[in-house]
Amino acid sequence: MSPQRQKLTFENAQGQALSGLLELPAGPVLGYALFAHCFTCGKDIRSASRIARTLAGQGIATLRFDFTGLGSSDGDFANTNFSSNVEDLVAAADYLKAHHEAPTMLIGHSLGGAAVLAAAAQVPSAKAVITIGAPSEPGHVAHLFDGAREEIEQEGEANVSLAGRPFRIRRQFLEDIEAHNLARHIRNLRRPLLIFHAPMDQTVSIDEAAVIYQHAMHPKSFVSLDDADHLVTRDADAAYIADTLAAWVKRYLEVDSTPGDRPVVQQGHVLVTEQDEAFTRHVYADEHHWLADEPTAMGGKNLGPDPYEHLLAALGTCTSMTIRMYANRKQWPVEDIQVSLTHDREHCADCEASGLPTDSQGRIDVIRRTVQINAPKLNEEQHQRLLEIADRCPVHKTLTNTIRIETNVGA
Repeated sequence: MSPQRQKLTFENAQGQALSGLLELPAGPVLGYALFAHCFTCGKDIRSASRIARTLAGQGIATLRFDFTGLGSSDGDFANTNFSSNVEDLVAAADYLKAHHEAPTMLIGHSLGGAAVLAAAAQVPSAKAVITIGAPSEPGHVAHLFDGAREEIEQEGEANVSLAGRPFRIRRQFLEDIEAHNLARHIRNLRRPLLIFHAPMDQTVSIDEAAVIYQHAMHPKSFVSLDDADHLVTRDADAAYIADTLAAWVKRYLEVDSTPGDRPVVQQGHVLVTEQDEAFTRHVYADEHHWLADEPTAMGGKNLGPDPYEHLLAALGTCTSMTIRMYANRKQWPVEDIQVSLTHDREHCADCEASGLPTDSQGRIDVIRRTVQINAPKLNEEQHQRLLEIADRCPVHKTLTNTIRIETNVGA
């Protein structure tokens, strides 16, 4: 199964809602990463998305979010600064700790890299810090406002065009970035540091990476991004960063296994094992592996479908496959098949008279299935025939036949 994406919101220090996306592995979670995007960017920037998805494929759950006043997050960007970005990162780390696990690594791109270096002291769970094209001091971004610097100083604020988009920059922002001493944070980091930087970066000079490297204590590593641009717009460069990062960071995560390690499962068998003492479960079948869980409202971590969703998925996929096989055999032009299902327990007034078994409260299980067949060239009779075929899928027959479940105690 592919990694799963979970939309979420959490509050910053001022109680404003910040919008985030959590990329979750399909298999075991080796650790949680917190990703800080570049200045005036957002969680949906292509490089951040690609890196987060690739990390999830390597077993590392990654949360990326919009800083206050950007993207889908609340707040006024003009009232934010570097210090508020650091506060947002700490709030995101607190959210992960409360709802999943505390982040074990901090990743920052451009000014976001400077932010994770500054925030690391307030995130004790982070065992490693990674920067991508980061400046050695937040004041580096001040050159972006050179054309409006005088107006900002005199009027207190000015509209500035950044990457073709207008932003209102206030004097407090400039004062804040100049007040920070990132060198002190880097020297006191005392955690493994990985620095990614492109030698030809036209936005943040490679010299900035050299300064970060010089200030940092060992263990520290540098990886050249060759001809990558500052925003890492090429998918190949983003994938390279994620793959290299994942291989490097596993050294510091103290993991005993990888997503590739799995028990031997006989063909035709399904094995379910525990991830924790709550609801997260590993599911193995043939060469496949995925997670089952319960929603957070039920005390789970929402890392996978719940048991009834698995049941509905089995019926839905079998229905779709059976219809497709029949249509292909008949050479009928069916463009697409969608099956939507729900499960409920409903009271049945006439079940006793009709001989239908109910639970102790007089309810029966009801599965509602809606089949949408996109086949405009078929006539009404053919459409009706395909709906009849839906009831012939093997899982449908299993659910409607008498079922006997034999349970044995394993050795």
